[in-house]
Amino acid sequence: MATGITTKAKLGRLMAAKVELESQISKNGQILAANDNVGMSGPLVDAEGYPRNNIDVYQVRQARQTIICLQNDHKELMNQIQSLLNQYHAEISTTDPELVNRASALELSGGREDGGAIIIPLATRVLAIVNLVSPNSPAEAAGLRVGDKIMRFGSINDNNFKDSLTQIGELVRNMQNQNVQLKIKRGEQLLDLVLVPKTWSGRGLLGCNIVLPPEPMEY
Repeated sequence: MATGITTKAKLGRLMAAKVELESQISKNGQILAANDNVGMSGPLVDAEGYPRNNIDVYQVRQARQTIICLQNDHKELMNQIQSLLNQYHAEISTTDPELVNRASALELSGGREDGGAIIIPLATRVLAIVNLVSPNSPAEAAGLRVGDKIMRFGSINDNNFKDSLTQIGELVRNMQNQNVQLKIKRGEQLLDLVLVPKTWSGRGLLGCNIVLPPEPMEY
């Protein structure tokens, strides 16, 4: 079982790094939001080709470049985490099959469990519910369906969600043309989707409508 504990410890370190990366991405996204919500692709020059005087062009460029680098690091980190999760499940399945079921419902994050690993349950609060998905939209391309319950939207989760769709809207604007990781609940399934907010033939950057649950929903 020593090997399994070692793997759990490695997962704990990777998840701590993941949280830090997501925090840095969020902070740089806030810089873009503070600069007239310019996002990742908003123009930095005015109609006459001069640098815009209502934003800090240098600051925006630095934030954009930092976000791109951090997102690349985040993608690689997620691949490492998935590989270690698979390894961990394989290890514990040979000693305690019941633990596999528990591990499948856990994510490594802020709390602690036996063996020194840092783990807490998966997000259990529904942030929002999808009630409209337009044809040929970015939302449809991501695989979203009406009735999907959003458990995580990019860096927004049940720990930092302020029960405001404006918070999600700001993230969408700041992540235009960038991958946004979603965790949704569809029936009894938990699914991971990748949504790319962008302009398309319809309205908005997503082509879907989401609403807050009528009352706090936990699973």
